[in-house]
Amino acid sequence: MATTGSGGEPDHTTTDREIVLSRAIGAPRELVFEAFTQVRHLSQWWGPEGFTTTTRSFEFRVGGDWAFVMHGPDGTDYQEWITWTEIVPPERIALVHGEYRDDPNAFESVLTFELVGEKTRITMRTVFPTKELREEAVQKYHAIEGGEQTLGNLAAYVAELTWNETTPKGAED
Repeated sequence: MATTGSGGEPDHTTTDREIVLSRAIGAPRELVFEAFTQVRHLSQWWGPEGFTTTTRSFEFRVGGDWAFVMHGPDGTDYQEWITWTEIVPPERIALVHGEYRDDPNAFESVLTFELVGEKTRITMRTVFPTKELREEAVQKYHAIEGGEQTLGNLAAYVAELTWNETTPKGAED
């Protein structure tokens, strides 16, 4: 099964355990990367539409963790845990994401930030331990739609940051 990204084109290089999502964002690569490095940014955009995030702890460094709760629009709370395994500013972030530290069902993700003209193409490649866990994420948790929405939230957030940084005081009135 091929996974599709934002452009709708199949990615034939993926395996049956992967989800690959990609989006061009109209903001500098350094700013898009920074949106992942500080909890004050993440709390503004992380998650699918209608979700909010409460951080319990956050340390952005290799070996550091982000423990948080995603609050669904239906009131369901999802305990989440991310451990950063590689950080190469402003090009790449690798992480392990599960419900808790050492979750045997955790998946690995690599995010790349590619400068494309004046835009940044972010690509998220996620590999699940098994095909069954990937299918559960897609069917039960709507991982592809949720990932697309999360990237959309990121794009809107950094666009607002870029607009605020380039707009003279009083121009928004």
